[in-house]
Formats: sequence, C-alpha cells, structure tokens
Amino acid sequence: MENNHAKEKTILAWSSGKDSSWALHELRRQPEIEVVALLTSLNQTVARVSMHAVRETLLETQAAAAGLDLIKVNLPDPCSHEDYDRVMNEAMERAAAAGITRMAFGDLFLEDIRRYREERLAGTGIEAIFPLWGRPTAQLAQEMVTAGLRAHVTCVDPKQLDPAFVGRTFDADFLADLPAEVDPCGERGEFHTFAYAGPMFGKPIAIQSGEVVTHGGFVFADVFSPNQQTG
Repeated sequence: MENNHAKEKTILAWSSGKDSSWALHELRRQPEIEVVALLTSLNQTVARVSMHAVRETLLETQAAAAGLDLIKVNLPDPCSHEDYDRVMNEAMERAAAAGITRMAFGDLFLEDIRRYREERLAGTGIEAIFPLWGRPTAQLAQEMVTAGLRAHVTCVDPKQLDPAFVGRTFDADFLADLPAEVDPCGERGEFHTFAYAGPMFGKPIAIQSGEVVTHGGFVFADVFSPNQQTG
C-alpha cells in the first residue's frame, strides 16, 4: 500500500560519537524520515558534550559537516536527575511545538536505557525510534569502518578497558586490538568517541589530538580543530 503521508520530522540525539553518526546514516536511507536537527546535551560550565567531553566549537563543526541544525541543551554542573529531566522536558516541548514527531537514538541493546527514553517521551507527542537496535555489534562496528567512518576515542573507562586505548582512532586496527570481553561498539560504556569522517558528513573534519587527563574515574583524550586553541 502506497504511503502518501508527509515525512516524519525527526531529531537525532547526538553524542558526537560513532553510534549516533551511524544512526544518522541509517535514518537518511529511510524515505519516510526527515532528520531536521541534532540534539546534544552540553555541560554548560566547560562547554563540552556530556561524557564524551568534546568541545562545543568542534560539535558545531561536526553538525555543519552533517548539514544539520544543532539544538543545544545546556546542563548545569553538577546536574541532578531533576535538573536533567526539567531541561530535557523543556527541549521536548519546544521540539513538539516545532512539528517534531520522532526522536531517534543510537542505542544498540541496553533495555533499561531504551525503556528510560521511551518513558521520558511518553505523552510528549514525540515517538522514540532506535534505527540501530538489536544489530550485532561486532558486525555493526565492522560495517562502520568499512564504510569509512572514523572516530577519535575521547574517553575510556579504565575499569573496563586499558587506558592506552584512549586517543586512538576507531578503525579496523582498533577493533582487532580490543579484548574479547569489550563490546566492539563500547555499548556498556567501555569507551566513547568523536566521529570525524564517514558517509554521514559532507567532508571529513580536520582534528588534532590534545592532552590526556583523568577525571571522575575516566581517562579522557582531548581533541580539537587545528585552528582552535587548546585549553
């Protein structure tokens, strides 16, 4: 039966990493979906993406390379659950008023995370969708790198992965070196990334590695554009 409905206006939860980047690639292959913007939460104190610790300026460069508007949700630091829910609810109200009907997430298999996202969107008029859900992560990771996706490993949980992996490039060599017990996509929080090349971008993003620091029990490797100051 032919579908004559208008495309579903969709925003994508954007971490700046490889999974959300690949979700964008998959969504653009679905004719009923129109991705209109990326939505990212930022630590407003340090102007960096939450958990991935990517600079706001680099995030803006990334959104431009993807050809999409960027919706920034600024979070206080520290940020309580109540603060987070309040700020995100306000963002969802604005999105619904703008005609957004779907919000996509790059989650892969963690049921509790999916349930939380669906519950948070319940009653907003915006449906949660998961374009990568249930994909075998070893196969998915190989598909990403084969298609040209490249990412900088910005964060490692040293309780799950050797800190020597931080600052590396997410590529075939990286995947080959990962211990067997580590998910190839880092879905359990073993590592986080910043995607800088791939079919979802109009052109690769020039990046430069910065210093490696330990903060809050995690090991971070800074990344910035060559024309941006460090610090």
